[in-house]
Amino acid sequence: MAIRKEIPIPLEREITRIEPNSIVVRGVKIEDLIREWNFSEVVWFLIKGERPTPERARMLEAILVAMCDHGPTPASTKAARLIVSAGSPIQAAIAGGILAFGDHHAGAIELAMKLFQESVEELIEERGLSFKEAAQAIVDDHFQRDKKIPGYGHRYHKRDPRPPALISLARSLEVDGPHLRLAVEIEKILSETKGIHMNIDGASGAILSDMGFPYLTGRGIFAIGRVPGLLAEVLLELLAYKPFRKDL
Repeated sequence: MAIRKEIPIPLEREITRIEPNSIVVRGVKIEDLIREWNFSEVVWFLIKGERPTPERARMLEAILVAMCDHGPTPASTKAARLIVSAGSPIQAAIAGGILAFGDHHAGAIELAMKLFQESVEELIEERGLSFKEAAQAIVDDHFQRDKKIPGYGHRYHKRDPRPPALISLARSLEVDGPHLRLAVEIEKILSETKGIHMNIDGASGAILSDMGFPYLTGRGIFAIGRVPGLLAEVLLELLAYKPFRKDL
């Protein structure tokens, strides 16, 4: 898979230099990161090799917060809690939860980002379609192939409460761009024809695309956001319930 050239990712052979009594991350001493940077800035810096603007750091932080937990309903949470219930260590349970990420849960963000990025490039930039025309072409293509459009619909919510909050924040911070605009146009068509709305994968995937993240980073960013929730769910299972209970 090629990384789009207009969304560069640093390809140095060494991200963090470790020497006796010294840790330097992409040229910045760890002491300076500890004193002066917040977590979302460091996540951005590690992946993209640059310090984000305050607006972009705030937006990334909001996306990670939106991903933090979805209760016991997702496959990843069920897997993590079942593993720790069987007596496995906490880190194994969290790893098991992450391994449960797939195209139908957590992986849809990568699929949505790929769709948005390729569609903006091919349909809008190269073919000159309007956003509305591009959205209609995407919907028609997926319907003809009887395929679901990644980033839309939710098995639990009729309308996922997270996308409107993320979209509103992106617009207020002025970090929205063509990918989010296309995503919203697709939602308009789906809501009118099928009663389907954008989900967390679609909203976060579009905004991350507008902020320059290639689609290959999607599942990894979701994992960063979800691990705290997995830890909390695993601790709940470990401390509040009997081991290996049959009603999990």
